[in-house]
Parts: sequence; structure tokens; C-alpha cells
Amino acid sequence: MKVILMLLSFFVTSFSVNAQAAKIITSVNDAGDVATYELDCSVKFQTLAKGLRYNITRHEFKGPELKNSYRLMLVMDGFYSKTQNKEMTISAVLSDGTVLEARKIIEDDGFFDGACTLKIKDPQGLLKEDIDKVIVHADKDVVYSITAQNKAVFKKNLSNIINAK
Repeated sequence: MKVILMLLSFFVTSFSVNAQAAKIITSVNDAGDVATYELDCSVKFQTLAKGLRYNITRHEFKGPELKNSYRLMLVMDGFYSKTQNKEMTISAVLSDGTVLEARKIIEDDGFFDGACTLKIKDPQGLLKEDIDKVIVHADKDVVYSITAQNKAVFKKNLSNIINAK
């Protein structure tokens, strides 16, 4: 009986992880030289942690040398922080200790609106590692811890973006 319950729980968990992977939207610019692949956030953004949502975008530039650029957009729900600085740093800390960082220019009124974009230089490397936490360095540091299930969904979405055609 325990074996059946364990198998059933494993099936439900794997099904829910696969069910949460987002569809991919593909678009090509008017000149036809840049293709964009991004997660479909028309209904809702994917969740990385409570209060932290994300989107992944890949721009594929056509030409003699096929290049890709990857971006991870982070959106912090309800995050409006008054800060004394003119810029703020957002860090994604990976399981191997690597830190992906972005600096966000603060608006004229001194508030950070809660959205930033991180460049992903090595998407294959990011597939091998996990994002353990995201830190917003503001008046005081705000740390978002990432659950194992959200890490798995993120990797599935990133893999789908990398392999999109």
C-alpha cells in the first residue's frame, strides 16, 4: 500500500511540474533577422518564489554568425521601496555560488518599481545549476528563497526556451 501511495504521489508531483511549464510565444521582426522566443505570460507570469515572478526571453539574431541572447525578467509583487541610492542591485545566487547581477536605475521619485532584467550569459550552465535565492539590495536586503518545485519548473521553462525553433 505504501508503495502505491509513493508512486501515486510521485506521479502527481511530476504531472504538476510538467503542467506548470509555460507555452512559448515565437515572433519575428519585420526585417526577418531577429526571432524572439519567450514564455507566454498573457494569462499569468511564472512563479519563482512567493512574491517573485519571472519571464525568460531569447533573441536569436540571424546572419553569418547565429547568435542568441537570453534574458531573465524578474517582477517582485508589491515591491515599492523608497531608497536613498540612485541605483539598486538585484542578485540571483546559484547553487555553485555564482551570482547573476543587475543594476536598476531608480526612478526620479526615488522608488524602485519591482522589475528588473538579468542577462543570462550561459543558459546551458544555468540548466546545470539551481537558482537558490534572489536578493534585492534595498534599504534592507530582501531575500526570496526558491523551492525545489519552482526550481524544476524554471529549468523546464529555460530548457524549452533554449530548444525553441
